[in-house]
Amino acid sequence: MDGVSRNEVDELMTSQTNRDAMNKNSIELIASDLNEQGGVFCPNPKADMKLWNNHPRVYLDVARTGQAQCPYCGNVYRLKAGEQTASAH
Repeated sequence: MDGVSRNEVDELMTSQTNRDAMNKNSIELIASDLNEQGGVFCPNPKADMKLWNNHPRVYLDVARTGQAQCPYCGNVYRLKAGEQTASAH
């Protein structure tokens, strides 16, 4: 790579990855995506997270308010408008 250091390339890739993550941080769910307690775990296949970008598994209670945000990656899991959950809190 002419005139570009490895560190500069790494920084550019990290910046692009962070921008991509910020654009994809809202995940729409339907009621059947929730478990029996009305929640989901993050990381979640619906979030399309790469293996290198994983964090510890955390439970998020979506049914209580209709959405929940992961404290690690910031993904927001939202119940699709009009969806009803079976769990009552």
